[in-house]
Amino acid sequence: MEKDFKEVVRIDLGGDQDAVLLFGNLDANLRAIETAFAVSIVMRGDELVINGAEARGAEAVIRDLFWIIASGENIDEQKLEYVISLHENGLTYRDSNVNKDIVAFTQKGKPIKAKTLGQSAYVKAIKEHEIVFGIGPAGTGKTYLAVAMAVSAYKNKEVERIILARPAVEAGERLGFLPGDLQEKVDPYLRPLYDALYEIMGRDTALRLKEKETIEVVPLAYMRGRTLDGSFIILDEAQNTTREQMKMFLTRMGFGSRVVVTGDITQIDLPEGKGSGLVHAAKVLANVKEISFCYLKDSDVVRHSLVKKIIGAYDRYEHRVTGK
Repeated sequence: MEKDFKEVVRIDLGGDQDAVLLFGNLDANLRAIETAFAVSIVMRGDELVINGAEARGAEAVIRDLFWIIASGENIDEQKLEYVISLHENGLTYRDSNVNKDIVAFTQKGKPIKAKTLGQSAYVKAIKEHEIVFGIGPAGTGKTYLAVAMAVSAYKNKEVERIILARPAVEAGERLGFLPGDLQEKVDPYLRPLYDALYEIMGRDTALRLKEKETIEVVPLAYMRGRTLDGSFIILDEAQNTTREQMKMFLTRMGFGSRVVVTGDITQIDLPEGKGSGLVHAAKVLANVKEISFCYLKDSDVVRHSLVKKIIGAYDRYEHRVTGK
């Protein structure tokens, strides 16, 4: 029979003002750590006193959070959950190589960095491979980081233009019923790409470069028959390509170009009987060493914490229903 061992750990705050940032609103951060490690945390003078069998784990998380605050970052619910998950897997935030390299800056000067281990591996793969597939659930930063890398490559004169493409899977016959010319009809499908571009480059700069055709934001169908040299090419929502479309897209790549394909294989919107080009490509190209496949997980979600819980709930439901 295992001994129910409990330990008491004390952290000397020494009047550190960062403690306020650590605690969170109404001590919400401390309460979350208590729940995660089944410990009690109380403030006594200038000390935090942690009591419980997993007191050392809770202490490690708190020291990691102080390090994050000292680095100039804020502690929000998502980041706290991520730090806790790292420690549960024997890792620490400060040693995980996360958030070390700046990918790009937004037009307001805010640095864009990888925020999770999965994102860090994704960014590294884009730097080191000419073709990268970023596959994962919503909110993992697949598209945003790819656009940031494209902007960085353009500003560093590594490529001459940026091409962002997306399949308009619900276009078909319905497109004719939408108002406006063809560009106006497909623009709603391309809006997420515009949003990322505007935030990173600024709307005026992005529109100016779009007018010069240095930046193209186009439906996937516009790629047919082209050979794209010196370009950073992103295919977004690739789970909604057919096998033929995926092959067509990948063979557009020219000399001096880089390609990033992003998608979520749990959100395929193709008509019944149409196989996903992304799922097929992951099987066909798995052993091509020059191509990198990065699989992001729900732990890489950087949106509202509820997004991660929603993804987890759907995954568990599908597992129960299908057994997969």
